[in-house]
Amino acid sequence: MPIHNESLPILVGQGGDYNAHRWVVEDSLVIGRTDNCDIPIPNRQVSRYHAQVTRSGEKIILEDLNSKNGTFHNGQRLTNPVHLEDGDVIQIALAQKFIYLSQDVTIPLDYSEFEGIPTLPGTPTDTPSGARRLQLDMDAHRVWVHEKEITPPLSALQLQLLAILCENEGQVLSRDELITQVWGEIESAGVTDQALDALVRRLRNRLTKADPDHEYIVTIRGQGFRLDNSYQ
Repeated sequence: MPIHNESLPILVGQGGDYNAHRWVVEDSLVIGRTDNCDIPIPNRQVSRYHAQVTRSGEKIILEDLNSKNGTFHNGQRLTNPVHLEDGDVIQIALAQKFIYLSQDVTIPLDYSEFEGIPTLPGTPTDTPSGARRLQLDMDAHRVWVHEKEITPPLSALQLQLLAILCENEGQVLSRDELITQVWGEIESAGVTDQALDALVRRLRNRLTKADPDHEYIVTIRGQGFRLDNSYQ
């Protein structure tokens, strides 16, 4: 169970089952899927022994324990142990997020207070005003809807179309704009509206299969398409 000691550093859960829970880092904390971990996270994305936070003199060290789905420090996947600093964000796969504080103090638990820290794509949020149903990682060619990854992956053209719509979320993009941006200046010359409509239809089908209760790609008759990616 989480305990309190104002003179020691702590981890504070952000969102998920452990939202607002606190753990004091007295010696070390092991995070993983098994019940004998100090912070057990019963999620299949989490390895049995996933990550560890350890006191080393005056420093607190975060290391990944060869997990399958990764430990993330301020949005970057860990490859080597890292020294934690006040306000750092720790992400365990896509299952749970924590904030590290150098001592137990009263802090706001709304993650929007830490807007300067990169957000891992696919990370859920408990604040509806900032929530996003869908997130993507272009480099990894991965897309998540409601924290669940879309598999098999989208095609290259589907991912490119989705990325363009996400970058211009809420804005209406004409067919000509989308064709040029998806296929490129040179290749777009021979692309028809019908080809774009077919691509939009295939992407819609993939998103609908993942989330049948929401229309992500909205057709604006006579103008084009826009993305609706919020909960509101």
